[in-house]
Amino acid sequence: MGSKKPAKKAVKKAGTVAKLPKKKCCVDTPKCGRCPLRMLKEGTLPPGYTVKKRKLVKVGVKTGKKSGTKAA
Repeated sequence: MGSKKPAKKAVKKAGTVAKLPKKKCCVDTPKCGRCPLRMLKEGTLPPGYTVKKRKLVKVGVKTGKKSGTKAA
């Protein structure tokens, strides 16, 4: 018979950081706790993030060509 170790208890700290939202919404009927759509509606999304087409995206990041460069 094996020795039993004491069960570890989950300790919650007062200053813990909330979980980040998922990258993509899973479209479940009861929204999960990390759903980006639910977090957007409640206003609990981290600053700098938004939701577009059910996907979590960063705000202010632009992709594509840089402006101000001239082609020779």
